Amino acid sequence: MKLNEIADNPGAKKEPKRIGRGLGSGTGKTGGRGGKGQTARKGGAKAGFEGGQMPIYRRLPKRGFNKPNAVPYNEVNLARVAAAIEAKTLDVKAAVTGASLYAAGVITKLESGGVRLIGNADIKAKVAFEVFYATKGAIAAVEKAGGSVKVSRVDEPKAEAKAKG
Repeated sequence: MKLNEIADNPGAKKEPKRIGRGLGSGTGKTGGRGGKGQTARKGGAKAGFEGGQMPIYRRLPKRGFNKPNAVPYNEVNLARVAAAIEAKTLDVKAAVTGASLYAAGVITKLESGGVRLIGNADIKAKVAFEVFYATKGAIAAVEKAGGSVKVSRVDEPKAEAKAKG
């Protein structure tokens, strides 16, 4: 094989359409750009510009707030945990952590913030939880069944500053 023998497959390279080459070409005169005006010229309109009309992003009301340093959590309902225990996918003898919930298929991905235990469903098994946060109802439901909840939540610096001052 030589360099001068290398070629594309037939039909792989398509000749570009030559625009603006007379009326007989089909793309003469305006060259596929339509009539006159801003859009016929090079550059076109700025993105989001509506010709002086008040733009849609300024007409609509602004609502809410997106926290720039939001921490993602895995919120787990006690009812889902109870269903996993009944299905025998979750080991009750070991401590229930984020990794064990992920292995059991209760949560789909491990978030960096940890597990937040919510809900107040009836749980029948004696389970030891190790979570980042748990609601009062969830802790009461687990302790009613004879289990325990170890909350490893670290209070924010703001709360510590309020306590001091």
